[in-house]
Amino acid sequence: MKAPTFAFDAVKCLAIVSDSHGLLRDSVMAALQDVDLVIHAGDLGSRGLLERLETVAPVIAIRGNVDEELIDLPLTETVSVNDHLIYVLHDLGQLDLDPAIAGIEMIVYGHSHQPRIDRRRDVLYVNPGSIGPRRFRLPISMAKVTFDRRELEVRLIDLNPDIEFGAKTIENKEQQG
Repeated sequence: MKAPTFAFDAVKCLAIVSDSHGLLRDSVMAALQDVDLVIHAGDLGSRGLLERLETVAPVIAIRGNVDEELIDLPLTETVSVNDHLIYVLHDLGQLDLDPAIAGIEMIVYGHSHQPRIDRRRDVLYVNPGSIGPRRFRLPISMAKVTFDRRELEVRLIDLNPDIEFGAKTIENKEQQG
């Protein structure tokens, strides 16, 4: 695994978004107002959308399967946020490393449009769902990660509360050291 390309050490709130497919809703922009960093897990849809996100906070973005216009974006990215190692890719089925062995604390992915937080072998797997056009009856959603000293809490945020998807919060109380 490559070393982190980016390192941020003063992030209090991280937004995780994915699958915008060229649509950036006002509700998403409003939900991003308190964040210090945005990670986009692919399928942005346009450079203009990326530029709009960058008006809110720095953005780490990777290329998804519909991002032909954004060929300059990497397919994966490794980011250190407050000394928490995060690996970003679009399709979890393309994961080609063992995150636990690699020292990765969180895998961020998209593609399915299905919001989900899981923990496997002490690694958090976070799919924020989609902030773009509605797909089937899936929610419009994103995730937020808040940091308190060396702990982190991940929450799914329902941006369209007319469809309930059962928000889930996972806290990482393990001390790094």
